[in-house]
Amino acid sequence: MAIKATVYHWQVTLSDVDRGVYEVLDLRFARQPSETMRYLLTRAIAYCLCHEEGIGFSKEGIASSDEPPLSIRDGSGLLCAWIEIGAPSAERLHKANKAAARVALFTHVELSTLLREAGTRAIYKVEEIEVWRLEPSFLDALDAKVDRNARLELVRSDGALYVTVGGATLHGTIARHSLVPPSA
Repeated sequence: MAIKATVYHWQVTLSDVDRGVYEVLDLRFARQPSETMRYLLTRAIAYCLCHEEGIGFSKEGIASSDEPPLSIRDGSGLLCAWIEIGAPSAERLHKANKAAARVALFTHVELSTLLREAGTRAIYKVEEIEVWRLEPSFLDALDAKVDRNARLELVRSDGALYVTVGGATLHGTIARHSLVPPSA
């Protein structure tokens, strides 16, 4: 018998000061059996920090080769933003950048690993890909505090993240990087 996905239900009070977005989000999403908690937390945080009308989780699940883990579509269904999680292949990023006007990658993977993979092939408009890195230690601390059903407060201000859950406030950073290697 196959292991089924675990459904999470989080109520998130979002204060994204950097973007001027203040919302209360009622998130329901599935954790696939192969999905690590770091990946799941990165995916949930990416959803919150990219939140706008038309955002949604992939209907095909996280392993879809044709769909991004998160996307933003306009009212007609046109793909406006492809949001990747983790450490996608250079080929996948190339495909994403050809399919959407905006591509963002939220990750906890070391930047050197991402740069090495990005260097394996030409990526269309690689310099335009937004790379947002979360600290693995922050995600691990958050993992110890969240349950399948949780109420969270998420604040982003000047690159700092504050997550309050269960009476505890955790602090981390989110930094923007590039997949274009620095010049020698």
